[in-house]
Amino acid sequence: MNNRLSIIIPAYNEQKTVGSVVDDVKLILNKIKENYEIIVINDGSKDRTKEILEKIKGIKIINNPYNLGYGASIKKGIKESEGDFLLIIDADGTYPVDAIPRLLEYSKSYDMVVGARVGERVDIPFLRKPAKWFISKLANFLSGKNIPDLNSGLRVFKREVAEEFFHLFPSKFSFTTTLTLACLTNDYTVKYVPINYYRRKGSSTVHPINDFISFITLILRLATYFNPFKIFFLISASLLFFATVIFLYSLLFLERVMDITVIIILMASLQIFLFGLLAELMIKRVER
Repeated sequence: MNNRLSIIIPAYNEQKTVGSVVDDVKLILNKIKENYEIIVINDGSKDRTKEILEKIKGIKIINNPYNLGYGASIKKGIKESEGDFLLIIDADGTYPVDAIPRLLEYSKSYDMVVGARVGERVDIPFLRKPAKWFISKLANFLSGKNIPDLNSGLRVFKREVAEEFFHLFPSKFSFTTTLTLACLTNDYTVKYVPINYYRRKGSSTVHPINDFISFITLILRLATYFNPFKIFFLISASLLFFATVIFLYSLLFLERVMDITVIIILMASLQIFLFGLLAELMIKRVER
């Protein structure tokens, strides 16, 4: 494969921007004389996306018969790609194509390089910011790492990384979140490069409430999969705190200790703690 770079671009109803994004990617890569291929996955678009893509030369097009999802499209692109390095970028024009050379500079030294949306111009809708902040803090705690951008859609990573965690990648938007947490919790090297982020043209397919719940569930599931003791310990500690509060409250205000309730909660806390230890030992044994 000779260090070839595969550009994977998922597109769903992106008739306003997909043509310019592909053209800009080709222009910037030709400028730096990169050996590359471009794969665009038309994810069942109902507008003119397919028609526009068919007029662009020098790219590989995958047409999903109906909408499969962001992650499913990227996975299809990965299967069809030939490069040692994979770069994903959205087709909506929100990510700066001119940042690609900076990411590629670090790709030989890191397993994954992420364009972190913390540049001078970052246009993220106001209503998404509280959810994004909470999800990031939770991911930071559970992974034990500082993550500037958990789910950036502009990143380059080695094929071997994608192949190792391919079975974990979901079909929806949480593909990038899964990839980030999988790398960080398995000691792969990750570099964050500050980039700008622009307002998208056209309507977004993100559903704030449903996607927020999905992200939280995904983060907890991945943390349990890769670092189970931290999750079990958190639950165990919460139950221990709860038992202590009940004990003190009943002793000071009810003039009788709710001993049975406290004992049951303490036993549950101890059992969960031991389950966490057992799960951690099993994970370490499998890793060996």
